[in-house]
Amino acid sequence: MRFKSSGDKSLPAIIILHGGGLSWWSLQNEIDVLQQNYYVVTPVIDGHGEDGDETFASIEDSAKKLIKYIDESHNGKVYAIGGLSIGAQIVTETLSLRQDIAQYAIIESALVFPIKGTALFTVPAFKLFYGLMQKKWCSKMQAKTLFVPENMFERYYEDSLKISKTSLINITLSNGNYKLKSEIHNTRSKVMIVVGGKELGIMKKSAKALHEAIPDSELRILPKMGHGEISLVHPAEFLKLLSDFFANENIKQTPLN
Repeated sequence: MRFKSSGDKSLPAIIILHGGGLSWWSLQNEIDVLQQNYYVVTPVIDGHGEDGDETFASIEDSAKKLIKYIDESHNGKVYAIGGLSIGAQIVTETLSLRQDIAQYAIIESALVFPIKGTALFTVPAFKLFYGLMQKKWCSKMQAKTLFVPENMFERYYEDSLKISKTSLINITLSNGNYKLKSEIHNTRSKVMIVVGGKELGIMKKSAKALHEAIPDSELRILPKMGHGEISLVHPAEFLKLLSDFFANENIKQTPLN
């Protein structure tokens, strides 16, 4: 796991993890605004983009690496930590392992119920279709389902070619088999759970389960949004969510490209 950073390190630290198949660049709009008031760290999850040579092992392994980084670089605690999709699952696992690791946490579209048949179908499917998935036309279809903005497609396609078959299989297996740990009830972080109203039922079920498991958490169901749509396509709205969530603090709303 690599750790990209922006802004003044003396400022409060915010860590944001990208979704599966993406990388730090998918958060560029948020980085541009947040770095004015925070030290922004955007980890590159194993197996993705610039860290494509490192095979992704599991969500649990990624959470341990994230905790190690926070311990070594931020004295064991950051101002806020957030993530999308598999990045959100890593955040969820991190909160389960370390109850006081962040003052605030944002969990966007985290799956916390295992999907039956994930192991049965994943390996055979990727053995058959891995080569096809790296074709540009197929990548465009995938990018559309992930809400990758058009101006980020070329970066997405370049990075998609760096994900090994082993990492892709492990990412899918870990994502589809992840189960919420009871220890998350002990987190001391103030947590906001975000899910799109247009997402699959199991995603909304997961968001509600997180809300019930985490004391005093906030649940935001966004009626018109799909999976990851608010942070990828509507960064200004996502930043407004953060601004409202952080205790009486304002994030400067500068124009976004």
